[in-house]
Amino acid sequence: MTLLHPKRSFSFIWWMGLLAALIWTGAIPLPANAQAVPAVRPHAPDLPPAVLKALRQAQVPPSALSVLVMPLPEPSPSGHPALVASARLSHLPQTAANPASVMKLFTTYAGLSLLGSEHVWHNRVYADGPVRDGVLQGNLVVRGSGDPKLVLERLQDLMTQTMAAGVREVRGDIVLDRSVFDVRERSEPFDDEPLRPYNVTPDGLLLNFKAVVYKFTPDAASKLVQVRFEPPLAGLNAPTQLPASSAPCNDWRSQLKADFTQPLQVRFAGSYPERCGEREWPVAFPEPEQYAPRVIQSMWLAAGGRLSGQVRYGSRPASARLLLDALSLPLSEVIKDINKFSNNVMAQQLFLTLSSELGAPGRFEASRLRLLQWWRNAFPGQEEPVLDNGSGLSRTERSTAASLTALLQAAHASPHAQAFVNSLSQAGIDGTTARLKERHPQSPVIGNAWLKTGSLRDVVSVAGYVKGQSGQRYTLVAIVNHPNASQARPALDQLLEWTVRDQNNTARLSTATRPSTTGQRQ
Repeated sequence: MTLLHPKRSFSFIWWMGLLAALIWTGAIPLPANAQAVPAVRPHAPDLPPAVLKALRQAQVPPSALSVLVMPLPEPSPSGHPALVASARLSHLPQTAANPASVMKLFTTYAGLSLLGSEHVWHNRVYADGPVRDGVLQGNLVVRGSGDPKLVLERLQDLMTQTMAAGVREVRGDIVLDRSVFDVRERSEPFDDEPLRPYNVTPDGLLLNFKAVVYKFTPDAASKLVQVRFEPPLAGLNAPTQLPASSAPCNDWRSQLKADFTQPLQVRFAGSYPERCGEREWPVAFPEPEQYAPRVIQSMWLAAGGRLSGQVRYGSRPASARLLLDALSLPLSEVIKDINKFSNNVMAQQLFLTLSSELGAPGRFEASRLRLLQWWRNAFPGQEEPVLDNGSGLSRTERSTAASLTALLQAAHASPHAQAFVNSLSQAGIDGTTARLKERHPQSPVIGNAWLKTGSLRDVVSVAGYVKGQSGQRYTLVAIVNHPNASQARPALDQLLEWTVRDQNNTARLSTATRPSTTGQRQ
């Protein structure tokens, strides 16, 4: 490497800068076959010092972070939102990155826009045969609608309503019709945690997220731990008691020494720390195809119903008569679970509904096409997201901070603004950001930000709305893609605090926070 002579370095740099400027302005023409190269300027990342410090400590370069913080426009006297001239903070906003679960914002806002906040799913029960004196001479057909939240309590209601409609005994089969979606169980889990509920595949008849919830309750008097599970599954056996231990409540699940290799014969060879108190452990059922039939059989019999046949998958015959139509929760309620608690399978259920509600079975490919068509119409000129399953549980989904900002700004100005904002986690209060209060009990962000977070291997992200101390509201998007991304969470915490503490920065917005001209990773 050749070093500049110290006495000539200033003049050399000055002449090189002048030469580049003359070429750029055309004062010195380039040869016909040459391409103009802009003058290269050293780039100091326009990020708050506390954010840069946290990135250095995490060993994450600023080039791995995309950020865009924009003021939300206040309504003008005419009732239309005023235009915002510049960003408060902009760093690599056009860089496409994997935002992890922040991708759910595309799915949920598209759902609100295309389906409406009051959209409901129709879970229907049919009788394929005559009903006399409470006895169905034929099959009972349960047709799923893709309902994202057909959980235990609502399943119990479905059983009660079926009996109230006149069927208490089925002299035939209970047929489960899930043909509203055309999806297959994954051949391999997303990662090396196949029994984590986020690995569950969507289903036209998704029952209780295909998960078994084990509940552990210590009894101080007996030094034993009571074990229960729900929902009931026909044929499933699990211990009802475990020994309690005085061990610390650290990694308590591994202390149980659970064995799920035999799906219907669960074993816990270890103990449960008494100081943990009551805890729950949701586990995806290892044989997902058997989950719904076993749950329906067990719950039908537990409700007092009788069944001479079996519970199996099939299709509703054209001759079957509608017995009842049980509605789901409205979409405005469903998206609260999707965004606040980052429920992947619920997001995928909604994503598939975007195509199934057009009449054909819901497919990922068709839903991708519909969402992209909506994006092009609603956000012309904005970079399109790269979609996979709409949940962010993907290695291929991508977006820019600029596109996510456009979505957040549009959602806030839409008729669905309240439902959308209510679906986000309120910082330090609920959802995925509730633990902010534990990390930073005095943080000014607590209660002043409504956020969707994202996390994957090599990804950490956050997006949503922030209320500054000045009263100004902002949209904020920040995405880190780097092998050390999980160590960069403090940088995002610092960014949120910087956004809230805007009283000393408001006067400098027009000069100090113009969008960065660097649009590519360094």
